[in-house]
Amino acid sequence: MFGPCYVLAPLHFSQATLKTTKGPDTCGMWQGLRHITDYQQRSREVTTSHTTLPDELNEFYALFEALNPNRHRGSRFTYDCVASQSNTSIIKFADDTTVIGLITGGDETGYRREVAELVDWCDYNNLSLNTDKTKEMIVDPRRRRQELHTPLFIGGTEVERVKTFKFLGVHISEDLTWSHNTHYIVRKSQQRLYFLKRLRKFGMSAQILSNFYRSTIKSALTSSITVWYGNCTAQDRKALQRVIKTAQSISGAAFPSLQDIYRTRVIRRAHSIISDSTHPQHSLFTLLPSG
Repeated sequence: MFGPCYVLAPLHFSQATLKTTKGPDTCGMWQGLRHITDYQQRSREVTTSHTTLPDELNEFYALFEALNPNRHRGSRFTYDCVASQSNTSIIKFADDTTVIGLITGGDETGYRREVAELVDWCDYNNLSLNTDKTKEMIVDPRRRRQELHTPLFIGGTEVERVKTFKFLGVHISEDLTWSHNTHYIVRKSQQRLYFLKRLRKFGMSAQILSNFYRSTIKSALTSSITVWYGNCTAQDRKALQRVIKTAQSISGAAFPSLQDIYRTRVIRRAHSIISDSTHPQHSLFTLLPSG
């Protein structure tokens, strides 16, 4: 009497997973994956009023402004946080701020003054800098480094000096090579190949396997590919392409190579910059007389 139940179990998993993974929906894809692997998410408190959270935050902010005696400071945005030194620049994205300084002749005065002014600006606007998460990286292309870099301090705490750091999802190295970033991407993609094998084991169709590849593996392989792929070594490119070949053998489908994806996206990015006269790199492109 247990024979039919044993036979229908894989069929049940297959039908349930096919229902939740039908189409290119990434959320549904992960739901089906959790269903297959019996993934148990850590329990956490779920609030029932999450849909009204934006309105509640707006009301709180309005009340804070009304009660704050110095209202212009409470409502200030970061547009006025700009570099004041000629050899420095400030890059802001969400809550991440990066200070870049060009040091010539060993003179770090402008760079350190810029950091000090950023700290003062944050203190004036009631913002706190997380010194523990602040990192400093030195890019020196010279073969012989003669000058010793004095440690940087913020609020009496020494800023950690690193050889690589993650900036907007891309690992940047002090030698401006992309091997560390490539190894991270390959390792991350190989971990997701396991789930692709699990989907095939449960009888998913080639379309479902292809959708899963594009949603979880290809997205990791091609993240910011126009930035780093052009300067990758041949060994790094082979390691990346090896992930695609493994995904093809698992799914039985053909996927475009990274070289083709890179070329397509570079051309698309170039057309986007050329058509946008306000882009900072617009002046770097000059059309040929033929157009």
